[in-house]
Order: sequence, then C-alpha cells, then structure tokens
Amino acid sequence: MKVASGQFAVSRSWQENAATCTDLMTRALAGGADLLVLPEAVLARDIADPDLVLKAAQPLDGPFLNEIRAASRGNGLTTIMTVHVPTDNGKALNVLIVIRNGEILARYDKLHLYDAFTMQESRNVTAGDEVPPLVEVAGMQVGLMTCYDVRFPEQARRLALDGAEVLVLPAAWVRGPLKEMHWEVLVTARALENTCYMVAVGDCGPRNIGCSLTVDPLGVAIARAAEAPILLFADLDPARIAHARSVLPVLENRRFARPELISSRKL
Repeated sequence: MKVASGQFAVSRSWQENAATCTDLMTRALAGGADLLVLPEAVLARDIADPDLVLKAAQPLDGPFLNEIRAASRGNGLTTIMTVHVPTDNGKALNVLIVIRNGEILARYDKLHLYDAFTMQESRNVTAGDEVPPLVEVAGMQVGLMTCYDVRFPEQARRLALDGAEVLVLPAAWVRGPLKEMHWEVLVTARALENTCYMVAVGDCGPRNIGCSLTVDPLGVAIARAAEAPILLFADLDPARIAHARSVLPVLENRRFARPELISSRKL
C-alpha cells in the first residue's frame, strides 16, 4: 500500500478547507497513493474561537462532505479525515470518515475526548460508544483512531487483535511542554507494541504541532514532517509486518484478554 499524509493548517472557512482537501486528494492520486490520511477536525478551526468546532459542524450530507465525496468519485483512492457532526443534544460528534469513490465506507465516533492539559473537548463534543471498524485498503486491514486515542494503548491493541495491520490517526496535537516528545513516543509505541504500521497525521496551524509521522511495525520512522504543510508518501509492505510478527510475536505471547469498552458512556 502507498499511503499519503496530507498535513495542513485548518482554517476557519469550510470552503477553504474543502479546497485544500480536494487538492491534496488530487495530488495524492497523482502520486500513486492508495490511501490519503488528513488531520483531525478539518471543517473549521480558529485558535481564538474554541467553540467554532460546534458552530461549524455539518451533517454527513452537508456541503463540505458532498464536495469531498464528489472529488473522490471515479477513482480508487481512500481518504480518511475527521469532521464534527451536530447531534440532537446540542453538541457534536468528532467523526472519522472513510471515503472512497464517492461513498462513505465507514465512520468512527471518537471514543476518548481530550479533557487534559487545560483543554476540555467534552464541552462541545459527545463521546462515541463503539469500537471502530476495520477497513480494507489495497489488501491491508486498516484500524481507525483519532488524536487523543493514541494515549490509550487498549484501543490500538484491540484493533490489532481484530486484525489491523495499519493504524491511522488523524490528529490536531496541541503545542506545549514536552508535547512533541509525547507525540513521537506514543505513535512509535503503538506501532511497535502491536507490530502494525502507524500513520499519524496532524494539523499544523498556530496551536498545533504538525509533525506527521509514519512508523513501521518495528518502530522505525519511515516518513516524518516538521511544522509546515506538506504531502508525504510512504510505502507499507505486508512482508514487513509478517517479519515483525515473526521475530517479535507479542500478539501471540500476550497474557491479557482482548480489551473491551467499559460501557456505552456518553459525555
């Protein structure tokens, strides 16, 4: 599988962000990618307006995703991103969307809300209550995660035990003391401890670090970005996964049961 990581700075205009996403889709397809991963919450962002994610939320049949779906028709590129979708309770869901050939193949509502380091995502967002599905891309099984999920090893382990060979992580990783170190350690650990590829893609606006990173099943970084917008490519090889799982059979050697959700808790 050839994967493209589309790192960019999300603006407060959904029209501008849709244009950026469709441009990255065009460039990823021209580069031969099977999969394009974009950042978290690509509808709208403004550091001065933390409630914009709620005010800008759109339904799955809204104009933003209609434009993205139209751009995806007629080719085999799979595109993954997250958007905020309004709910009946006055909040929104942070929804990871998998799109191919004009269709939404899968969705995942973010389980772990970022209520940490002075942030409170749950103020505007309702947590999901289902384990994310796997999606097949170019013959490989892809597991879905979003940003703060990377701090919870149970989710990555559950996806690996369900059959994931690749874990994707759209993110908007907030700047702060040690945060870049946390990002690299956590992304690398989730790949290495599950002998999966990890494709983590970040927003690179004024509040977030960017630093998109693709790590192989033995913890080797095979593509990385700095703080600026960029489209990165990396080749993911099933033989590398097979080798890693042969020499490091942690999934077979584990002594703990398959992780399960505690409850269908809604925030």
